[in-house]
Amino acid sequence: MGKRKQKNKQIINCLTKKQKKHLKDFGEQHPFYDKVSEKGERTQVVELPDSSDQSSAESDAESEPEQISVYHKLLGTLKSVSEEDEDEEEDEGEEDALEEGDNEESVASSEDTQGDGDAESEGTSEVEDGKTMTTDGRDEASMSGGPAPETAEEFTDVKHESQFSLETNFLEAESEDRGADEKGRGSSVHEVEDPFNQHVNRELKEEEIQMITTNSKSTAQTKWSALGNVVLSSVLEEFRTFKPEKAVDLKMFHLCKPLASTWPKVNEQFRSGLKAKPPFTPLQKELFSVMSSYKDLFYPERTASQQDEEIRHAYCLHVLNHVLKANAQVLSNNAIKRDQKPGLDNDDLRDQGLTRPKVLIVVPFRESALRMVQLFISLLESGSKKMDVSNKKRFKEEFGSNPEDKPPNLKRPEDYEAVFAGNIDDHFRIGVAILQKSMRLYSPFYSSDIIIASPLGLRTIIGGEGEKKRDFDFLSSIEILIIDQADIYLMQNWEHVLHLMSHLNLQPLDSHGVDFSRVRMWSLSNWSKYYRQTLLFSAIQDPQINSIFNKHCFNYRGQVAVRNLPLTGSISHVLVQLPHVFQRLETESSSSVVDSRFQFFINKVLPQYRDAVMSHTLVYIPSYFDYVRLRNYFKKEELNFTHICEYTNKPGISRARQFFLKGEKQFLLFTERFHFYKRYTLKGIRNLIFYELPTYPHFYSEVCNMMKATSRGEEATWTCTVLYSKYDAQRLAAVVGTDRAAQMLQSKKNVHLFVTGENE
Repeated sequence: MGKRKQKNKQIINCLTKKQKKHLKDFGEQHPFYDKVSEKGERTQVVELPDSSDQSSAESDAESEPEQISVYHKLLGTLKSVSEEDEDEEEDEGEEDALEEGDNEESVASSEDTQGDGDAESEGTSEVEDGKTMTTDGRDEASMSGGPAPETAEEFTDVKHESQFSLETNFLEAESEDRGADEKGRGSSVHEVEDPFNQHVNRELKEEEIQMITTNSKSTAQTKWSALGNVVLSSVLEEFRTFKPEKAVDLKMFHLCKPLASTWPKVNEQFRSGLKAKPPFTPLQKELFSVMSSYKDLFYPERTASQQDEEIRHAYCLHVLNHVLKANAQVLSNNAIKRDQKPGLDNDDLRDQGLTRPKVLIVVPFRESALRMVQLFISLLESGSKKMDVSNKKRFKEEFGSNPEDKPPNLKRPEDYEAVFAGNIDDHFRIGVAILQKSMRLYSPFYSSDIIIASPLGLRTIIGGEGEKKRDFDFLSSIEILIIDQADIYLMQNWEHVLHLMSHLNLQPLDSHGVDFSRVRMWSLSNWSKYYRQTLLFSAIQDPQINSIFNKHCFNYRGQVAVRNLPLTGSISHVLVQLPHVFQRLETESSSSVVDSRFQFFINKVLPQYRDAVMSHTLVYIPSYFDYVRLRNYFKKEELNFTHICEYTNKPGISRARQFFLKGEKQFLLFTERFHFYKRYTLKGIRNLIFYELPTYPHFYSEVCNMMKATSRGEEATWTCTVLYSKYDAQRLAAVVGTDRAAQMLQSKKNVHLFVTGENE
């Protein structure tokens, strides 16, 4: 014990004043989140090898890729241990040298399950009363964030790990984007103007952080040619005049090699019909102008058509441009450190976060991840040079789809075909490492630059509070977050998205071998969330999606949100002659609207339909929890009804449809998520009740048009009743149009009638 303390003192005494100050400031890890142990933690000083070992190591210095100083070895081995484990480690001093290697193996092991979830996207059994309710069709173990399915294959690939490690590689002269004489240091005018450097190199002050946290934003509204009405908001920056240039070229966006040469070819399919063939379509130009400025973006008009791929191409270009610049900066600084004299430290080489993953892309299905990776490869392959992609074959097998698996002769709407094309498994996660001319798929998260995952795939590895096996340190230094097709998560499980947002940009629980002298100061200060850019894409405007953008995005560069108001609404697409009665319910607050709607339905609406004359009544219910509540009430009241939800099996669906068609069951309770996943046409509907306005506006017209399958000559007796409150303003405007919705919400009358059809 005495010898160990004496050697530790000798090590510390060898440090310079600057090194001692740095060790004092950053030697101890920051406070942890969700830490199970309540005991205090302190920095462990690991004993360095003896002088004889050092001399032998110096003789082999020529074969080592980098000369590492004593100071960096000390910082590289900093590790926090609890007091109860400290005594055991002192008795077993030999294990200290192996501790870091063991930790890396455990990290890789925790990531080995990524991409292996084969759970189905829909459940097959209905949740019964008294059981835990889930909302994405999975069993309770999967929903609670249990461990993902295990796999026998290891993804550590220790033999070739150094090829994908930024710390042991140096920037090649022929692939250097920033000039050989400048070594990526940003000294040229071109680099000073680069939005990447302007964004990551700005050091915020505590006063500015306080202004951001108080959410005192200044907003301005303008109109762009492609995006339409755009709302600009910021705390620190005034960009009321921010608007994309009319004519743009790739030089304006400071694209890295080879993106500047590959982008026009990859994007050719969207530019073919444009005059003069600009590098971007009008929509891409305005979207990429926002992305490249590192402002947050909310685009709620993502349609399931060609626009889908246009948007994906734009944000994939931005992601690769960011990753290539960040990695080039790290590699260039590695070369600077390699060339400097041993024992000297440059405290200015701060170029990374506390962990390596920089970009997180959240998509709902494996098909989206497949297209994204294929796009990455196309953008990185320049000319005849092929990209070296590891695990490519396995990736195609697990994320690809077999055309024979698709049931034949199924006629579904265009949006359904676009959403559910390809592999629709929603349980996956995969790391992607990009280094110079190579790409690695299935890389461990802590060796990855980009993580592509579904909300469920992330939820099962993040885990919940109190679980032993959980990990979210890889989310600590995310610089770009992309949530694509956010509306689909409302049909899966929105709680997974909220759980993810609450674990982003937290201080990590472990050091993961980071060199603190290379970590940016704003990352050490736990200010990463103020530098994170969030890109949010959705097909609809919804309060829950809006909440993510308003309450979980703190980017100091500001936000850009597209806010176009619907003029007509989906009711104009109803083709049957039908009276639509909209009944407004009064409620005190948004938290009480659920109970108010239930009481209004059973006291005011349901008594009108109890008569046997009002048979063939379909009750459309968006929320699964409302569905369970109504189903229990109907059972208690012994009403003649049947029900279909996303958990109902095929025999149950067939029986319910037949009972309802023949009139043997007066009521049919029908969930929105069943309609989203199946899109069946129900026959025999004569009376229709929308318990709540649909999440997707076009679902309103689709369900109403199902009445065309009912026998002709009965149109005079058809009815449609819709319940809404003042908190449903967005959904109401999407159904009836903005002007009509405003009149209905401001009117003193609570009942409004619309008539659609040929004889309107």
